Amino acid sequence: MPPQGPRPCEHCALRINPAFLPIPASELLAIQNYRKSTRVVEAGRTIIEEHRASPQLFTLYSGWAFRYKTLRDGRRQILNFLLPGDFLGLQDEFADSFTHGVEAATTVTLCVFERKDLWEVFHTQPKLGYDITWLAAREEKFVDDNLVTAGRRSAAERVAMLLMHLYRRAQRVGMEREGWVEFPFQQQHIADALGLSLVHTNKTMRSLQRLGLFRIDRGWLRILDPLALQNLGDYFDRPLRPAPLI
Repeated sequence: MPPQGPRPCEHCALRINPAFLPIPASELLAIQNYRKSTRVVEAGRTIIEEHRASPQLFTLYSGWAFRYKTLRDGRRQILNFLLPGDFLGLQDEFADSFTHGVEAATTVTLCVFERKDLWEVFHTQPKLGYDITWLAAREEKFVDDNLVTAGRRSAAERVAMLLMHLYRRAQRVGMEREGWVEFPFQQQHIADALGLSLVHTNKTMRSLQRLGLFRIDRGWLRILDPLALQNLGDYFDRPLRPAPLI
């Protein structure tokens, strides 16, 4: 079962996961003091509103979410999919405008921090400030990888890359259950992430499923032939370094 809700930081269920870096007691106490509350957001609801300033930052504690931008006519680009441990909302701190929205794809639990306290964290806890910067840089790398996928990979390569990437990330943070990971995304989400039409996404996914590469069943994803899917998507399954957890 996924974590039920944030506990005091010293008992955080995510911190026993080797995907996250250990942290000294003094920094843990600082995070506890910085965290103001927790929040549960239902699937399909907004966590951060697009084009509006959010006074808060968040750590995703459980569930799936995604960052997105929409055009004036309603077309949407999903920028990145978010999993437990990801830090939400930092991009707007360094942007000239409010850059994105965040929506819950499943019911999510969040640790809530006040944006106005961010400078104090950088000033009094420089190591935590570095960790926050590291998380922002990792998020930028994910977006860079997505740009390469949308700009240079074929439709089949795009789908293969995305499925392997999301499966491995979910697996890494302990969301795998007997070879399956929760996958709450519809084909429209995948189309919005990959820059494909819904029709093209549907045809591509059906083709890859007929080849026996993966299976999606009632909101769960299983990779049936990871080597073939990795080769198709030009995805290299390299060990990822442990990440900071705020």
